[in-house]
Amino acid sequence: MNFFRSEDHIRRWAEFREGTEEGILPLEDLLKLFSGTYFRRRLDPDWVSKSREYSKEWVATLIEIGKTGQFWRRRKTGTAPV
Repeated sequence: MNFFRSEDHIRRWAEFREGTEEGILPLEDLLKLFSGTYFRRRLDPDWVSKSREYSKEWVATLIEIGKTGQFWRRRKTGTAPV
């Protein structure tokens, strides 16, 4: 995770790749995503058994903030990122 001053700053970053623009999030949306149950409860002893339940909240939050494109979809194991 990298933090930048602006979207323009991100686009000038040496490792920026075209096609990853959907991954650019304002801080408010990052806070919403990472303050959900999926991350808050990750040290609980039953996290693994409840992770599917928690991931539903994660997906609902992604939809709420408008991040539903290919960038946010899980990749199949063994495939390289776009």
